[in-house]
Amino acid sequence: MAEELIIEEHTSKAEKYQSLIPQIEALVTGESDLTANLANIASALKYGMEFFWVGFYQVKEEQLVLGPFQGPIACTRIMKGKGVCGTSWAKGETIIVDNVDEFPGHIACSSASKSEIVLPAFKNEEVNLILDVDSDVLNHFDKVDREYLEKLMRIVEKLL
Repeated sequence: MAEELIIEEHTSKAEKYQSLIPQIEALVTGESDLTANLANIASALKYGMEFFWVGFYQVKEEQLVLGPFQGPIACTRIMKGKGVCGTSWAKGETIIVDNVDEFPGHIACSSASKSEIVLPAFKNEEVNLILDVDSDVLNHFDKVDREYLEKLMRIVEKLL
């Protein structure tokens, strides 16, 4: 098991992901506990990519329930179709929000969050959990984040 991540300074966002995702895959390989794996993934993303907040919400009894995360305290439960996470769950698709204040019905768990990317993971063709990544910078997320975080979610799906 790795004790630290190796991320080169002064590299592009894509290069950071290219370095980080294989390390995350190695970190979760051989570990069967979902909570432990999600906790390590959240930490690796937060510190490897220097995000403001990273966490998972699991679908439980028709709600998203807060799971492992890194960052300030967060909303505990989110209804389907509500906020960015609930909308991603309802639509079953990745959502990038350049300015959370402009997203209709945004749930402000932290006023410091400015932009967000939310991605679903599927089990048996149903959304099973959501990855929520926040930045304290406007317009932080782009197609590079989408591409690599969607690759990461395919790894997460194998853990479900």
